[in-house]
Amino acid sequence: MAVRRVVLWDIDHTLIDTRGVGRELSAQAFEQVTGVPLVKQAKIDGITEPVIFRETAKLHGLRTERKDFDRFASALTKAHLERAAELRERGHALPGAASALDALFAIPEVVQTVLTGNVRMVAEIKLQVFGLDRHIRWDIGAFGEDDEVRAELVRIALSRASAAFGEAVTARDAVLIGDTLADVEAALANDVPVIAVASGRSSAEDLHDAGAAHVLQSLEDLDALVALVT
Repeated sequence: MAVRRVVLWDIDHTLIDTRGVGRELSAQAFEQVTGVPLVKQAKIDGITEPVIFRETAKLHGLRTERKDFDRFASALTKAHLERAAELRERGHALPGAASALDALFAIPEVVQTVLTGNVRMVAEIKLQVFGLDRHIRWDIGAFGEDDEVRAELVRIALSRASAAFGEAVTARDAVLIGDTLADVEAALANDVPVIAVASGRSSAEDLHDAGAAHVLQSLEDLDALVALVT
């Protein structure tokens, strides 16, 4: 298969909104691993899970190592599995998300994956819960456990896609779709085109100011999304 475009989807506030369940599950896993109740959480928008865990631990006077994060990731995955029904009930797929995934899947030579700060198992659970996992190539995605720096995740995803398809997948063969300034910065750091969606905490103006040439108000603007991807 000749790949002409690899779509790198962000997840939280781009495709789904957990409506606070995600923070509750993080708090549950944090206390289980550290023995300390989560009182405050470090900045999370566009930040990878290992950084969120480490910086949150610091806010509680704790020093952590990679093995502590690995335990946290395991506990977080278990929490998502155990409370998947609650996540489905309280959270939701964002407007246009399912239609956008379906429309891009229908385009020959377009492949969709995810680029997220979530650990892979949590990412899979989140999309599966809301029926958004059907068209995702998980093997070429990049996840929080792969690297702490979001820009590095872009490079990892391109490398995995190149290996999977047996041909070079360059920055110009990809497009990143996300809602945060960190998404925009990670894409631009790798010369990857970016489509920003003002569906999270960053306004359209903020996303433009960060360097996004194309900003959509939501994924419901399907015609524009498809045109920009192709």
